[in-house]
Formats: sequence, structure tokens, C-alpha cells
Amino acid sequence: MEKSKILYAEDDKTIAFLVEDSLESYYDISCYSDGESALEAFNSQDFDICLLDIMMPGMNGFEVAQRIRSKNAEVPIIFISAKALKEDRIKGLKIGADDYLVKPFSIEELMLKIEVFLKRTKKSDTSPLQYKVGKYDFDPKNYTLKGAENNITLTQRESDLLLYFIRHKNLVVKRQEILKAIWGDDDYFMGRSLDVFISRLRKVLAAEQNILIENLHGIGFRFSEKE
Repeated sequence: MEKSKILYAEDDKTIAFLVEDSLESYYDISCYSDGESALEAFNSQDFDICLLDIMMPGMNGFEVAQRIRSKNAEVPIIFISAKALKEDRIKGLKIGADDYLVKPFSIEELMLKIEVFLKRTKKSDTSPLQYKVGKYDFDPKNYTLKGAENNITLTQRESDLLLYFIRHKNLVVKRQEILKAIWGDDDYFMGRSLDVFISRLRKVLAAEQNILIENLHGIGFRFSEKE
């Protein structure tokens, strides 16, 4: 069976060696010590997931992620960084990353996150292939909203969240339920991540006046669509 391909950008040689040594038995992992070479590799090869450090010489991880997102809105991106400030994590998610892992981290946690995204990317879904969302046809498998006038490509996390809302349309869903279903955890940072992704979905669907994602303070959210 062909191994999933991982792009890994990390300028700390010790950390890069440990991660590569731990993952190479399970994945086809390519390591790069700076942002420019990582981006060059991404532009010339196909990868299933990207792991990016932030503080690198030359082009930093934020810039690399932005360049990747401008070309491919679907490939999962996980930041792995010593920058633990809330502002850095939020910035990473707003750029388009799907997750953020703070150093020091365990290899087991990293592998778990990798597997979560790879399974979501490759799983076969027996649910309907498309859903109607306002004027758009939503294809959760390919992360796309297709309309008569324009098409929108979502990130995997945005697509997962929208699909969850559609499947729970008109129902009040608790924050903890969403976090457990999509992030696998309900800690404080994951809650902040949820707020960022809901904000991104609202912007995507801003022109759809019949679609509403209500914030029910202290409870959760309700996704509804007027007929």
C-alpha cells in the first residue's frame, strides 16, 4: 500500500531528525530546513499533508502556508511551533491552517493529528454526495461550494464544520459536541479555533441571507436556512 506523503518544514535539525525518524516507517516524509525549499517542493510534487514550523530563515511558516493556500485550499496544514501565544495560534488558523501543535510535543499526539486528517481526506462517505446550501451545491468530499456565478473551495476543516451543521440543521448544538466531533477535544484553544472557523464560514456564506449561524451565548450554535 502506498504511503501518504508528508511535507515537513523545520529548521531545527534535532527536532527534524526525531520527527522524520519516528514517522518514516509509516509515511513518505520529505523534510526541508527552510520555507523556500519547502514551498518549491510543494509546487513540484503532490503531498497529502503539510507540517510547518513557523520560525524559519527566509520565508517563515506563515508565509509558506499562505502560498500553499493560494494554490491548494484542500491539503491539510498543521503548524508545529514554539510560538505558544494565543495570537500566533489564531493567526495560523486565520491564514488557513487546520491545526496548531505547540513545542514541545509528543510524537504520539502528532501522529494522531496526522491520522485524523488523512482519514477524513481519504474516507469513503456513504452519505449524499452533495447538499444544497442556499444557491450552492455543497460537495463535502471535494470541499467545494458550486454556484451558478462562482465556485468556492473550502479547507478540510471548514468543510467538516459545514457538513456537521447541515446534518444538525435547525438544532441547537453545544460547543462541546462540535469540538468533540470535529477536533476530538474541547479544551480552551480548540474552542477558540471553533470561533475562527465559524467566522470564516459566515464570511463564505455572507451573501446567502437565508442562511444563519446563530451564536447562542453559553450554549452553542444553531444553523438554519429559511425556505
